[in-house]
This record gives sequence, C-alpha cells and structure tokens, in this order.
Amino acid sequence: MDRAHRSLLLIVFCFLVVFEIAVYTGGRLTVQGIDCPGKCNYRCSKASRNKMCIRACNTCCNRCGCVPPGTSGNYDTCACYAHMTTHGGRHKCP
Repeated sequence: MDRAHRSLLLIVFCFLVVFEIAVYTGGRLTVQGIDCPGKCNYRCSKASRNKMCIRACNTCCNRCGCVPPGTSGNYDTCACYAHMTTHGGRHKCP
C-alpha cells in the first residue's frame, strides 16, 4: 500500500471518528449524543428572557456536554455547567 492510499484511509478513519462524536439525529446536531437545542428549549421554557436563556444554555451545553434536568436548579448533576461564570462572577449557565 503506497503513501497516498494510507493517507486516504487515515482521512476516512478520522472522518468516521468525528462523525461518531457529533451524531446527527432528528435534524439536530448533537454533541456526544446530547440534544443541546432540545434540552435547552425545555430548560429555558419558563424563563422570562427565553432567547437569552437558550443562547447561554446552548453555549454551556456545547462546552460541558450536559444540561441539568428541569427548568432550574439541579446543578449537582452537571458540575461543569454549574461552575461556569461570567466576567462579573455570576452563573453563566441558566
């Protein structure tokens, strides 16, 4: 097998690994099997500033790979989500 074939196989293998990490299901790109848009829509469903909540939640979900259950609280189930703060020291994640 020459160098070009090995390179092509390596590229295909890398593509498959990346595809496994970011699984495309139900019309939504999910991170490590987490449906961030769906979970954040539910998490922010009772927020007074819904769009701002969803934007912050999606950022946190994409970075942490989890969203606490329910519409508020439950930070103990997703430590990364709970410890992310703004420059002002407030919770970034809703």
